[in-house]
Amino acid sequence: MFVVDTNVLLHAVNSSSPENTKSGNALALFANGSENWALTWGIVYEFLRVSTHPGIFPNPLNLKNAHGFIDELVNTSRCFIITETEFHNPTLESSIAEIFRLSGNIIHDFHTAVLMKEHGIKEIVTFDTDFRAFPWVQIRDF
Repeated sequence: MFVVDTNVLLHAVNSSSPENTKSGNALALFANGSENWALTWGIVYEFLRVSTHPGIFPNPLNLKNAHGFIDELVNTSRCFIITETEFHNPTLESSIAEIFRLSGNIIHDFHTAVLMKEHGIKEIVTFDTDFRAFPWVQIRDF
């Protein structure tokens, strides 16, 4: 199992992105493939926030269309949403001990990385090199 990051989703719906075809093709392969993959609610809501924001996204979606895009992915047989469990706080504590100098915007990515650790997921599909800050996470080529 692996996680798909927000930026891959955003590139897939942004037809003017140079990464549009690569991201769209990858999502189609993931949706129709034989390997399980995951999103987090944080990734979903970040996608909804950015894809509908006229000051950030070049051709913003309306919320219904943005959610429809996510809904199609989530309803494939191989996509799962990973969430916090009763082990989240101990996992967070051990992760903070491992990487204690984080602050600011990277905390969102840290949350994703902690969830991945909690669920035993090592790989993420992303364009975001910030995930290299987390030694238990590997960026998966796609």
